[in-house]
Formats: sequence, structure tokens, C-alpha cells
Amino acid sequence: MAYRSNRNGTNEKGNDRRYHAYMEGNTVRKLDIVEELQKPSQIQELSHLTRKNRDKALYMNLGYVLFLIAALASAAIILINYIKIQAELTITIRNIANLESQLNDLKLSNDEDYSRAASSVDLEEIRRVAIGELGMRYAKEGQIVNVPGEGSDYVRQLAELEE
Repeated sequence: MAYRSNRNGTNEKGNDRRYHAYMEGNTVRKLDIVEELQKPSQIQELSHLTRKNRDKALYMNLGYVLFLIAALASAAIILINYIKIQAELTITIRNIANLESQLNDLKLSNDEDYSRAASSVDLEEIRRVAIGELGMRYAKEGQIVNVPGEGSDYVRQLAELEE
């Protein structure tokens, strides 16, 4: 149930509307439409320059549209290249991880093969065959010749050694 106000600020029952700030119903009603229509308009007229600037801001000429299209195209190209480089980088990182895994597997296999080969060698058997079957003997005191090295891990013999 809604109350209608009249011009003196009271509603149909004579109550002051200041004490009834709410209305029942599903729509908002303006109480004094006539008073609002009689009030002077608060909207000020815009100056000619202001109106001209607003119209100019809303207007898009061909150059501005072309600039926006060029900016959009360059941004699209940059983003596409960025995504492409990111994908290539991801693929490269995966390949490196796979190659490192293969390298570690090969190192492990190589170390296992080396350990197996080193443990299968019996040095006493080699010494027995060398001395007994092949006739080799240990060097005597005068047969050992010391050659000065230059820090290298091997020596080249360019001439016969003097005995």
C-alpha cells in the first residue's frame, strides 16, 4: 500500500512524509513530479569549445584507424613470435634433459664395464705367463735409463739410447 503526497508535504492520511521514507511495492515512485518539473534545469549548456573537443575525441579518422591496425598487427606478430620462441625453448630443454639422461646412462654403463674389466684381470697370472712362458725377466740395475720429462705424460725416442 503506497501513500501519495500532495503539495504541502503531507500524504493522503495527513501524515508528514518525512516520517514515511519508505514505500511498499516493487517500483520506485517519485513523490513530487510536478515540483521537479517546475525546478530550473541544473544541466548547464556546454561551451562550443567543449562540445567541439568531445566531438573530435569521438571521431576517428582514417589515419588513426590505420595507426591502430598497425599497432594491433605488430603486437600480434610480437606475441606470436614470443609464443613460438617459448615453444622452441621448451622443446630444446626437453631434448637437453633427454640427452643428459642418455649421457648419465652411458657413463654408468661405461663405469660398470670398466669395473668388470679391471676386476677380471689377474696380475699374478699375467706375471707368471710373462716370465714362465714368454721368457721375460725383471730389469737389472744398469738397464734402467731415466729420461728427463718436460711435464708431458709421454716421451718420444728420436735416437738410440746409449748403454
